[in-house]
Amino acid sequence: MTETTGIRFVCEMVTKTARLMVGVPDYDTYVAHRQLNHPDQPIMNYTEFFRERQEARYAVGKGRFRGCC
Repeated sequence: MTETTGIRFVCEMVTKTARLMVGVPDYDTYVAHRQLNHPDQPIMNYTEFFRERQEARYAVGKGRFRGCC
């Protein structure tokens, strides 16, 4: 592993951890899951995935704003 590769790996892990901490699951994990477990169903693009996760997290689509707590 080169120094650049190591730095890139650390940055990716920090980003992934930060996204999970604020309730945004990893898109690549979502795609892999859908391809493996639901190959006959469509896969959301990143924008659709992000919006759906935000709406689920904050209950925006249910006519109320739940917030984080």
